Amino acid sequence: MKKIICLLMMAAHLSACATYESRSVSFRPPQDYVNYQDVAGMQVGAEAFVDRQQAEDAFGFNVRDAGLLPVLVVIDNKSGQGIEVVSGQTFLIDNSNRYWKLLSNREAVDRVDKATQAGAITSGAGKGAAWGAAAGALLGLAIGIVSGHDAGSSLVKGGVLGGVGGAVIGGASKGDDREREYKIADDVREKGMEGKIMAAEALASGFIFFPGEAESVKELRLQVRFRESGTVRTLNLRLK
Repeated sequence: MKKIICLLMMAAHLSACATYESRSVSFRPPQDYVNYQDVAGMQVGAEAFVDRQQAEDAFGFNVRDAGLLPVLVVIDNKSGQGIEVVSGQTFLIDNSNRYWKLLSNREAVDRVDKATQAGAITSGAGKGAAWGAAAGALLGLAIGIVSGHDAGSSLVKGGVLGGVGGAVIGGASKGDDREREYKIADDVREKGMEGKIMAAEALASGFIFFPGEAESVKELRLQVRFRESGTVRTLNLRLK
């Protein structure tokens, strides 16, 4: 019985201490992508992370289940001026020739935040006090039995004791879940390219996010603005 108690305590501890770690995403030079283009010295290539496992490997959580379809854009900016993505005129085109509007980083983070709170994208998230109280009740029952009480008495007294302890465990889990939510949201914001300026002579990579409702990808219609000249250019990059 003592072993059971130890196992229950370990399980509760592991549930409360689940953590999230940001992952770095490697990329290739623009010339290595099949859709590579060079426009006025801006060299660009792109890759869609439509596959769920590939996307999860890149972000460390189920980003597709959070309602996002990430597209990695790599730019080697040799144009001599800063470049920015024109969000309102950048679209993902799916296999049905439907256009999907780019999500702002704020919209992307909001989707991730809601999915994380619902426990949809990380194992163990969202269980909170309910799981903690149940585990605590079992722990209390085990303690009651070890103390020499009959099963019925242990079920009531030990269950009440464990329920109180479980609520504490669950509360700690909720705090850890919220910390995880902040980390995930910050990671999505940091990886996003929308709203950022790519300096001249810089090699930059980042994700632009589209609604996860798009289940397929065919082409990226990417519009960029050259900051100094004000020139706007539109590129169509095949994604498959």
